[in-house]
Amino acid sequence: MKVKFFAHLRDLTQCGETEIAAQGTLTPDALWSALEQRFPGIIRHKTHTRLARNFTYADAGAIFHEGDEIALIPPVSGG
Repeated sequence: MKVKFFAHLRDLTQCGETEIAAQGTLTPDALWSALEQRFPGIIRHKTHTRLARNFTYADAGAIFHEGDEIALIPPVSGG
């Protein structure tokens, strides 16, 4: 599955997107674990980052499938 990073998460990972190989499906917690292995330190952003699957916000009970596009969306501020 394709995982996209925005704002400071893009800076942290030093990439705009990555691929995560999933054998079947992943829960949000499993996705975060896979990301932490590849990008140490990203887990500290988990509590204030929303996940979206295929352009729709995902809740804690979401199941991600191979072929999904996942976006990690940090808090947004502006003026």
